[in-house]
Amino acid sequence: MTETTPDGSPRWRPRHNPWLVAVVATVAAFMEVLDSTIVNVSLPHIAGSLSAGTDEATWTLTSYLVANGIVLPLSGWLSSVFGRRNFFLICIAFFTLFSLLCGLATSLPALIGFRLLQGLFGGGLQPTQQAILLDSFPPEKRGMVFAVTAIAVVVGPVLGPTLGGYLTDAFSWRWIFFVNVPVGIGAWLGCAWLVEDPPHAKRGKQTGGIDGIGIGLIAIGFGALQIMLDKGTTEDWFDSRLICVCAFASAAALCAAVFWLLGRSNPVVDIRLFANRNFAIGNALIFMTGAVLYSSAVLLPQFAQLDLGYTSLLAGLVLSPGALATIALLPLVARLLLPRVPTKWLIAFGFAILGLALVWTGTRISGQVAFGELVITRISQTLGLAFLFVPISIVTFSGLSAAQNSSGAALYAMSRNVGGSIGIALATALVANRSQWRFAQLAPYQSPFSQAYNDALSNTTQGLVNLGAAVSSAGSQANGYLYQTLIQQSSILAYADAFIVVGCASLAAVTLALILRSAPAPTRMPLGGH
Repeated sequence: MTETTPDGSPRWRPRHNPWLVAVVATVAAFMEVLDSTIVNVSLPHIAGSLSAGTDEATWTLTSYLVANGIVLPLSGWLSSVFGRRNFFLICIAFFTLFSLLCGLATSLPALIGFRLLQGLFGGGLQPTQQAILLDSFPPEKRGMVFAVTAIAVVVGPVLGPTLGGYLTDAFSWRWIFFVNVPVGIGAWLGCAWLVEDPPHAKRGKQTGGIDGIGIGLIAIGFGALQIMLDKGTTEDWFDSRLICVCAFASAAALCAAVFWLLGRSNPVVDIRLFANRNFAIGNALIFMTGAVLYSSAVLLPQFAQLDLGYTSLLAGLVLSPGALATIALLPLVARLLLPRVPTKWLIAFGFAILGLALVWTGTRISGQVAFGELVITRISQTLGLAFLFVPISIVTFSGLSAAQNSSGAALYAMSRNVGGSIGIALATALVANRSQWRFAQLAPYQSPFSQAYNDALSNTTQGLVNLGAAVSSAGSQANGYLYQTLIQQSSILAYADAFIVVGCASLAAVTLALILRSAPAPTRMPLGGH
């Protein structure tokens, strides 16, 4: 079906209801986003079941992220080779198949291999889904459809650990993979029925041979980058030979890839799209959004588990109300504010609210913070996210032609995911470093020359004696208790510092939003920065 654009040229429209197309395509993408975090809390169970160490089991997560990161930037090119609909269906089918095989794996090497293949096919789902939605809806209706996409991006990382913890505790770690099978089959059938290719996205639009050098450089660059980011904290960063090698390989390969791709007439990744100012700034903004979203989504439950003693499920529930608040706000922002407020001001407001909320979180957390207070701090953070995803998506794609949607969506999804990986790595490293610094700062106060310490030691010793401890050992027990308290206080202060730093990074992104350039506004909804 076709309709006419304001300038009189034909615009392709899908034969089926575009909202049905949006739902089935988003279900497939949501499944992949969920799997990027669902394994996290199940790693000890996987290690125990397959007679492996926990460090070895982490490769089930790393292998997925590496493969995912390699395919993301290549998905636009792969769509042009196979046809976008065919590529999407291939990705769903094999992602579902390898999910099943992951659940059936009887050894750790087999599980890691299946996770690698699962990540390869999962990497094409997010950008292809976004490209499908871009072509299925006219520009003036993209606000609401981007809100649907944002729900998957926000809820997936939050629901992953919670659902993973529940399935592992109630059934087995294998069910974190088996759950994908019925969802994948349903998504494949729905997409096979409803999704179709516009003329510019049909098979055979890619001309020229396979650029093996370009693909190889991208694979090495992003593969090494993901290994470095995922293993950096456990390997002590640049004190590790593995991390140094990965950092050098990633930097060299990605720099070489830029020069190589710029010299190709038909590159596998069209980085020339970054010449469009709004597209370049939009990718930088979604990079920052991914970094802040994923780092904050890791810091809060990690703090709750390590310092407050929460279970994995309870720590996940800290995040859930915030995700629900974002889901409730997204349609309101898309329907009520986007038609009336310039996008760059919405984006700036979102980063400001998010940054202030994170700084406020850093001033509120303590060893006595209640569950309800943690939920409120997370809700305050996610209020800002509702003003980011839809406006950033709209302004980023406003200057691209329909033929550029697939390549643009691939780069956009890559920016968000790389931002998330870097955000998690930096936040985790920051907590580790600040814990040591805070410990060194507080340790002098735990000294026999400190009257406050002596009073605390005396009171604690007497309290232990009153509880029945032997007088001869109560002093050493009290000293050990105070030492553990010192470690806990150092950790709590480190998390507070990390929240403040992440909040300041979000506030810095406000200035980036304000340099967005105005874009032509459609009849019913302004899309540009204004």
